[in-house]
Amino acid sequence: DGSLPECWLLAEWPPGQAEPTDYWLSTLPADTPLRDLVRLAKIRWRIEHDYRELKDGLGLDHFEGRSYLGWHRHVTLTALAQAFCTQLRYDPKAPAPA
Repeated sequence: DGSLPECWLLAEWPPGQAEPTDYWLSTLPADTPLRDLVRLAKIRWRIEHDYRELKDGLGLDHFEGRSYLGWHRHVTLTALAQAFCTQLRYDPKAPAPA
C-alpha cells in the first residue's frame, strides 16, 4: 500500500545545548523500553571502537597478499587477537594497567 512502518525517532539533547546533537531511527516494537532503545542506539560506538582497534592496533589493514586463503588467515588471526584482548580487558582477575 506504499506506507512505511512506524518507527521511533530518538534524539539526544544534552543540557546546555541549543539543539539535539544526535538522532537515531528504530523500527523496534512500540513496547520496547526506552532504556533498551538508548542502549542499542549507543552500541554503534562500541562497533566503531572495535573496528578501529582491529585496524590500527592489531593490523587488520596490513595485509598485502594476493590470495583469498592468505587474506582469510590474516583476518582470522586478527579477529582471534582482538577476542583475546577483549577477554583480557573483561577479566576481573587481571592486574590493572600501570
